[in-house]
Amino acid sequence: MRDYDEATSFLGDWGPFQLTIFFLLSASTIPNGFNGMSVMFLAATPEHRCLVPDSANLSQAWSNASIPWEERDGQRVQSRCWRYRLDILTNYSARGLMPGVHVNVSNIEKEKCLDGWHYDQDVYQSTVVTEWDIVCDNDWKGPLTSSLFFAGVLTGSFVSGQLSDSFGRKKILFATMAIQTGFSIVQVFSTSWEMFAILFLIVGMGQISNYVAAFILGSEILGKSARILFSTLGVCIFFAIGYMILPLFAFFLRDWRTLLLALTVPGLLCVPLWWIIPESPQWLVTQGRIEEAEAIIRKAAKQNKVPAPAVIFKTAEQETKQRHIRRYTILDLIRTHNIRIITILTIMFWLIVSIGYFGISLNTPNLNGDPFLNCFLLAAIEVPSYIIAWQLLRHVPRRYSMCGTMLLGGIVLLLIQLVPQSLHILSTVMVMVGKLGVTAAFSMAYVYTAELYPTVIRNMGVGIGSMSSRIGSVISPYFVYLGAYNRLLPYILMGSLTVIMGLLVLFFPETFGRPLPENVDQTQNVKGLMFEYSAHSILQPGREQDRLTLAHSCVNNRRIEERKTHLQYCKLQKKKADCVVQRNLKRIMKTQKN
Repeated sequence: MRDYDEATSFLGDWGPFQLTIFFLLSASTIPNGFNGMSVMFLAATPEHRCLVPDSANLSQAWSNASIPWEERDGQRVQSRCWRYRLDILTNYSARGLMPGVHVNVSNIEKEKCLDGWHYDQDVYQSTVVTEWDIVCDNDWKGPLTSSLFFAGVLTGSFVSGQLSDSFGRKKILFATMAIQTGFSIVQVFSTSWEMFAILFLIVGMGQISNYVAAFILGSEILGKSARILFSTLGVCIFFAIGYMILPLFAFFLRDWRTLLLALTVPGLLCVPLWWIIPESPQWLVTQGRIEEAEAIIRKAAKQNKVPAPAVIFKTAEQETKQRHIRRYTILDLIRTHNIRIITILTIMFWLIVSIGYFGISLNTPNLNGDPFLNCFLLAAIEVPSYIIAWQLLRHVPRRYSMCGTMLLGGIVLLLIQLVPQSLHILSTVMVMVGKLGVTAAFSMAYVYTAELYPTVIRNMGVGIGSMSSRIGSVISPYFVYLGAYNRLLPYILMGSLTVIMGLLVLFFPETFGRPLPENVDQTQNVKGLMFEYSAHSILQPGREQDRLTLAHSCVNNRRIEERKTHLQYCKLQKKKADCVVQRNLKRIMKTQKN
């Protein structure tokens, strides 16, 4: 079959058909924006202290003194998980003794919150935490709730690609939308934390699956120029719009069940899109359904008011060729020294940038100031971040773009600890700048990772990176959880990891303005002497086969300039050792000429 882009080039780049697909598929990711981050309000932990029941019959003085004081973040506050023993306080109150006058309160024995907790309702009327008392001894359930959602995202990212390859992009897109919306509605009626958490995991599976399906569907339907804009700005900015809508809903709906129901309803508005968005013609062609694919393209041509050729897709006998193509596996990501180092660095990068992105986002309720405004600002900062990333990808080398944005985000997060707690506005601004840097690096990760790996293992390379990102999102709630012990600790850890990774990015090969590698031999070497797999390393005894392999790879390169580069490199190495590679090169090139 002819190249798909060539076969459909008569449609143009930005006709009514492309604009419709661009905006509808981008808009379908809006629910992903507020559902993906909704846990920060659904499972928010308001201020709380032990409940002192009226049946204790305490005087006003003893009721006020029933909760011990403790140090938290440099301030003296009431304990969240302890109270003084009520039977002792009841005895003192009945005898008419006064706390601090007749009795030294600090010497009274303490006990846990046996009668539950009193929750402050100034910000939240109810949350999952207040519904099922997920505090103190049960506070581990809080980060686990978020982690289970992201575990669902991890699972969904595994299966979504395979399902869409088997059953079609459109079917999986709308099926997973139904899963996300349907199970969210069921989640509203949860009767226990366990039920809520299990349903949240399923919602996470649907959330990432429909996002990936929309991304793939748009990438395959749209032309080259529209495809780039769709993948870098379209889905990202509409995701950010959904993220910005979240705090607006949460501000007016302070009860978690009402909020979740309101966040679920917009998913129902996507149902009519089934009759507007077509199946991917490119996928239909791969399934041999040529007539259906051509029908979609002819309908698009009619919508764009351009004539369609009599025959759009011509099949070719590719099966015979494909039988002789080597099948690559995930082991090829670590088979050679150079690819192995790239894979290790890729896993580290995706893991750390994901921890930074989701850690900053989920830590929003712990910031000083209004949590709804803070959430909106951290969501809004993503829009300029995506635009900056888009411009960096167009004009600046990849290594410097990634390094600069990572260092910006990491250094600013580390500097937050120097800001006095009274200057909470400055702290929020610095968190926004840190979020801008990390988000820009995150949005460039897909493009850079795809450019690093050769065509034969590119999908697996991007897949392993994306999987590492999901693992990072599962871990990130526990970074936020550390904020309960010290509000600065999450920023110190995330900032340190981000700075370290920003420096390690410089060891990646540079791909800006260079053709994509097609096979493993064309993959560029990792920067730095400690990683570089140079010709000097294969001049050691017992490496004859590697020498010959390198010589053949040089000769088989498509460009004569690449051959000359290898020859020049060998001449430099000859100063240290006899360059066997150079002799093999000359011998093979002489044989080819003859």
